[in-house]
Amino acid sequence: MKRRTLAVLLCTTMIVTLLSGCRSGSSEKSDDRGEVSAQKKSASVSGEGYPVTLDNYGREITVKSTPQKVLALGPNCTELLVALGLENSIVGTSLRNHSRGPLPEYAKAFEAIPEINHSSATREAVISSGADFIYGIDWEFGSDGLDVGELEDYGMTTYINSATTLEQQYQEILDIGKIFGIEDRAAKYVDEQKERIQAVQDKVKNEEPLKVLIYDSGGDGVFTCSGTNFETSLIELAGGENLFQDITDKAWITVSYEEVLSREPDIILIHDYDSPSVEEKIAEIKANDVLSQLSCVKDERFAAIDLESVLPGNRLAYTVEKLSEAFYPDMGVGK
Repeated sequence: MKRRTLAVLLCTTMIVTLLSGCRSGSSEKSDDRGEVSAQKKSASVSGEGYPVTLDNYGREITVKSTPQKVLALGPNCTELLVALGLENSIVGTSLRNHSRGPLPEYAKAFEAIPEINHSSATREAVISSGADFIYGIDWEFGSDGLDVGELEDYGMTTYINSATTLEQQYQEILDIGKIFGIEDRAAKYVDEQKERIQAVQDKVKNEEPLKVLIYDSGGDGVFTCSGTNFETSLIELAGGENLFQDITDKAWITVSYEEVLSREPDIILIHDYDSPSVEEKIAEIKANDVLSQLSCVKDERFAAIDLESVLPGNRLAYTVEKLSEAFYPDMGVGK
């Protein structure tokens, strides 16, 4: 009986020891997995190649790790980040009042992103957002907008979208690729844009460029784009010529109705956003004593484009194709 009891005790002790060892080993493996997981997470945030230092139109910026909470200020900036597959990093947008909505392929992701303000972003909304990176159109910054220096003090690295040429916008896309560690994806996107734009240029190369009046709004004159505005480049690639491309002192200008009449545009390109509607703007033009004298007005030569489509962003090829269809409707240029 004693021998049997002793045997039972020995077996029990061995089982307890083995179970303790299993639990200890399991705990160590769990800790190892947790450490490996933490290391992977750290690598995905910091990653090889950081810090990244870039020139943002004469202003040097340094991104120390992959941005986790991003503000995309402007519909063009938001849609570009979505087009590059970065929508899950975006915590807020602004300026949707200057948008007619995203392209269909980006609609679901775009609409899920919260607005910090429907119009221009406010200082309070930006600072309280908790963002660590901002990609925003230049309208949102400067004397009448956000102060980049102050945002840096709050730990928000800012990359300003301010392209005036196609090459500059291509570089912005490539820079975004470096900032987020998606260089190959960004480079592929740029190559696709170039191919589509070249296809349009091949079709319109023998056409006489149309003189295009860009009509944003009326009032004391026509509020339009100068030769330094990004839209001018898109119009040229589509086979047109900005009626006021010779003015280069600032991107947005107001010109007199009489000056428009003297230059005799072939077509009027109307910006479509917020209000008034395109139809209301056409009615304004037709009711104007001076603009109503234009042959293109009498011949109903109007075209419309969403405002975000002519801002520097992701819609480069899309816009060139759309404009070319409006300029040369019988050629099927953008098809």
